Amino acid sequence: MRRREFIALLGSAAAIAELPLQTLAQQLAGVRRIGILHGVPKEGSLGVAAFLQRLSELGYVEGQNTVIEYRWSDQIDDLPSLAAALTKMNLDAIVAGDASRAKIAKQATGVIPIVAAAEDPVAAGLASSLARPGENVTGLTLFAPEMSGKRLELLRDIVPGLTRVGILSSRQSASHPMLLQAAREAAHQLGIDSVDVEVGGPNDIESAFERLIREHVGAVEALQGIEFYRIRARIAELGLKHRIPVITGETEFARLGGLIQYGPDLNDSWRRAADYVDMIVKGNKPADLPFAQPSKFALVINLKTAKALHLTVPPTLLTRADELIE
Repeated sequence: MRRREFIALLGSAAAIAELPLQTLAQQLAGVRRIGILHGVPKEGSLGVAAFLQRLSELGYVEGQNTVIEYRWSDQIDDLPSLAAALTKMNLDAIVAGDASRAKIAKQATGVIPIVAAAEDPVAAGLASSLARPGENVTGLTLFAPEMSGKRLELLRDIVPGLTRVGILSSRQSASHPMLLQAAREAAHQLGIDSVDVEVGGPNDIESAFERLIREHVGAVEALQGIEFYRIRARIAELGLKHRIPVITGETEFARLGGLIQYGPDLNDSWRRAADYVDMIVKGNKPADLPFAQPSKFALVINLKTAKALHLTVPPTLLTRADELIE
């Protein structure tokens, strides 16, 4: 062996020796490690199931060449420690289930790429712009202000003589002020009076409905966001209890007893998140990957709830719906 080749070989061996054993094993075996920071258990998330399915289609098979480090909590105070633990696992990427978890992951690391599904990444401080995120966070935006107006149109079509609608917003949401403005403008264009009711936290939702009753609204739109996603079952329950038709964009809202669910298809968003992870693993930088806009929307109508509210769903909506719950 020539002297120059021998020296190069020694240098390579020394470099390998300095790598942590876990990292070295990963590199030699070609194993990818992906962290997920979420608000629900793995078994209870249809979105995560869609994400793992898409990863498998792309060649990342959990238990074979891919390790999934799943951490979840529905308590905001638990998230910093969970995010910090993920940053110590030599991950290729962290997937955050919503904007609040993405923000905490971003506070924990400015190096590990983060793929987020966020209502409004710019308003949440996750990105400089949707086209050029600029740092280590990219992914999918669920922000679609025009959906506020489309939901009101659906309520108008299903609730005869609708002239007054309540709009539920959350004080904790960075995106709700803009969504609320869009809903107000849409209501005005439709000739419907709107009543804004701000919810301070999960425990305030019942008092919010009591106010809506006093305001004599004929239907309610709950603006989309993680704050209402967490209590969507309670919102559906209160709608039935007070006999008020409610629409929102939250996944599974109609299955939980809500009248209408119309919004971005979160399963599709999670599948696209897997595509982002694939692009990152292949060398693309999050700072250069634009946030993707929603491309698939789902309309789900609960016919049992409609019957309980003495509402007749027009044939045009029956035909248009992606799913009818009977």
